Amino acid sequence: MLHGVKTLCRRVCRVHEAIGLTPSGQTAAIVDAASEVMSVEDVTEGVPPGNSVRLRGTLIAPAAEAYDLLAERLQLLGRTPLLRREPGGARDEVMALPVTLSRPKPRVALAAILFGLTILSCLFVGAQMSPEAGQLGILAGWPFAGTLLAILGAHELGHYIAAHRLGSPTSLPYFIPLPFGPFGTLGAFITMPAPPRNRRHLLVIGAAGPLAGLALALPLLWIGLSMSQVMPLPDGPYQMEGNSLLYAAIKLLQFGMLLPSGSADVFLHPVAFAAWAGLMVTGLNLIPAGQLDGGHIVYALVGRTWATRITWGVIIALAALCFVWTGWIVWLALLLVFGRFQGVPLDDLTELTGPQRRLGVVMLLVFVLVFTPIPLTFVP
Repeated sequence: MLHGVKTLCRRVCRVHEAIGLTPSGQTAAIVDAASEVMSVEDVTEGVPPGNSVRLRGTLIAPAAEAYDLLAERLQLLGRTPLLRREPGGARDEVMALPVTLSRPKPRVALAAILFGLTILSCLFVGAQMSPEAGQLGILAGWPFAGTLLAILGAHELGHYIAAHRLGSPTSLPYFIPLPFGPFGTLGAFITMPAPPRNRRHLLVIGAAGPLAGLALALPLLWIGLSMSQVMPLPDGPYQMEGNSLLYAAIKLLQFGMLLPSGSADVFLHPVAFAAWAGLMVTGLNLIPAGQLDGGHIVYALVGRTWATRITWGVIIALAALCFVWTGWIVWLALLLVFGRFQGVPLDDLTELTGPQRRLGVVMLLVFVLVFTPIPLTFVP
């Protein structure tokens, strides 16, 4: 999750007194630092958020190089640069924010407690699926719990490792326990107290989680399906998992038929059900909207204007899907509240490279393959 620049600037410090410059003297130092990479046309002091200094003009160096130099020079002044295009104009803009970035202190105890509680809740849910629950109790749920938590953990660690390697401050992964429901958890998340450096970093961090989760989910799904059986559907109430294109194809390879087929379907081993859930969660995270991983990928590909338009298109599509599966109402509400806000990188001008654009397109294709329109169906 990326917090906006306004959140970042709530941590404004008294930099003028600390470095011995008057406000106008510091502005002159900011202009001097920027003059090496930008032809400055106008300067405005006291711009929100905080007490920022705004420079407008034309970059005379590539955006990535310009930002690196600005970040190094402005850090000495207790400021962080924000590089973007002038709203509604053609000029480039540098905002010198009155704050410096630092890594948050890791809240190890909180992360460990939440992870421990999530293990227990997933074991409890998994035990309800096991015929050995009477003998082993809650420990009978370990095949389901271990599989699901491994996939979710790989997903979040993918984000965490990518962010740290790129120098973006981030929290530890926080798991959310939920002892009731089909999975025993609401997933996991990390928080980023500051935006990524540029759109290249935004793409890599956004794609790293789904790719890491998929790398574990796909082989575990194959193993779980090999322990599952195709049987006639029961007369009594049962729960049926939904198909994505990729999940249906893997079942076709495993069993030689499209399932469900007539009155028969595969009865999932707990490992297979957990791996299917990991695949479904990947599809949810790759929805190309707002603060979701897919939203970050789309922003990196097409920029803020088109990312906002696509987000509203997704919201309309989810509203239509609510008539097919009522569970989308929750996701629709979340997107309406949080998804409309885009995570703007510090450098919004640096473009993606050719390989990075191809990676972004591949991730959107992955979304099409793993998205499950009707995740769960309860048959009375």
